[in-house]
Amino acid sequence: MMYDGRSDGGGSSVTGRRPQRRGCSYGWTARGRRIGVRLGILVLASIVAAPTLAGASENWPNWRGPARTGVSTETNLPTEWDTETNIAWKVEMPAWSGSTPIIWGERIFLNVADGENISLRCLDRNTGDTLWTRHLSGGDHRERKQNMSSPSPVTNGEQVYVMTGTGVLTAFDVDGTELWRRNIQTAYGQFGLNWGYASSPLLVDDALFVQVIHGMRTDDPSYVLRIDRHTGETVWRVERLTDARRESPDSYTTPALLEYGSTREIVISGGDVVTGHDPETGQELWRANGLNPQNNGAYRIIASPIVHGEMIYAPTRVRPLLALRAGGRGDVTTSHLVWTTENGPDVPTPVTDGTYFYVVNDRGIVWVLDAQPGEKLYGPQRLRRGTYSASPVLADGKIYVTNESGLTSVFTAGPEFELLAENDLDDYVLSSIAVSDGQIFLRTTTYLYAIGERTSSGS
Repeated sequence: MMYDGRSDGGGSSVTGRRPQRRGCSYGWTARGRRIGVRLGILVLASIVAAPTLAGASENWPNWRGPARTGVSTETNLPTEWDTETNIAWKVEMPAWSGSTPIIWGERIFLNVADGENISLRCLDRNTGDTLWTRHLSGGDHRERKQNMSSPSPVTNGEQVYVMTGTGVLTAFDVDGTELWRRNIQTAYGQFGLNWGYASSPLLVDDALFVQVIHGMRTDDPSYVLRIDRHTGETVWRVERLTDARRESPDSYTTPALLEYGSTREIVISGGDVVTGHDPETGQELWRANGLNPQNNGAYRIIASPIVHGEMIYAPTRVRPLLALRAGGRGDVTTSHLVWTTENGPDVPTPVTDGTYFYVVNDRGIVWVLDAQPGEKLYGPQRLRRGTYSASPVLADGKIYVTNESGLTSVFTAGPEFELLAENDLDDYVLSSIAVSDGQIFLRTTTYLYAIGERTSSGS
């Protein structure tokens, strides 16, 4: 998932537009080279492995990986590469995309824009050969950096589901047989985000959760959908209304799943607030304000919420990033606030293993905090100068993050900084890294690269 409208967003406005109004039961009011740089004595830190989805430990089934946190438990991953070194294979791509390669077993799934068309492409993960391609939608176009292939597919290993920026949501089995198709815009009205739709669906058991959080170019309310993954039919649709104004209603984020005890909630951020919803009914259970304390009209949100254990981390347009404790009901703005930081990102989604919380902002400046109390451990620490839109990944005791020029910085995970390598593919990159079975998959404008050797032999 990817979007970037930061340069123009602050100057955008629509005068005289009707604000969205909210109604709720809580009584709220309406509206590759080796680097020998060491910046301190490296303290060895035990990396707490994020929980993985059953049967998915070597797969990358959605945008942020097996635990939906950007964390992989893989080890012995490559640290250094270039366009020819340590490359298992590379395959040509027709255009850039903000979507991430999705890997399950012997297949890779890609949301691909080519000319005016958008398609789902399935590759052999051992060779990069195309196994099948299925048309999704026409009408591809560019909105600043992103095209309409920005949402990442999601798979459970038997079916794969993919959304386009044009609103077409389609289900296939992994052999490419179409199971169902529908157009969300046809059903519920035109998307009204200033820079185009980019959210990826969230797959949980038999449900797909799809958010449409918008307002800059529409007066229609924002909403969240639960869709039956077997039939494509809507199970429920709930409106999600806020006081956000001008561009601030717009959200390019992806929903998160919060699980604690026997409770499950769907976490949505955007429109100046972060909310938790009952997955069975869609009912809003709690809401935290504070993502736009100055009521800035250009506070669209791009970086997605992250959940680890009973903590919810909600980025906004840089500041403030909120860390909340699970378990609240109603207005939890102060009651469940654990910590905040003014050093959040704009576009890249942070990553956490539950011990450390890693932020890489759009300028390549790193901040690392203790994930629980929010104490700053180090930062600001600058990586190679450039623009960073892809999100960082934590794997094998290292942080991997790629800038838009195609340079991936690799640095040690933990409370002190050590830059291990800079790996330059010299190509435009918006897509975040995927990790599977000992390999790194990195999508540039020109190629999809499989980096390193596969741990297992495959089938």
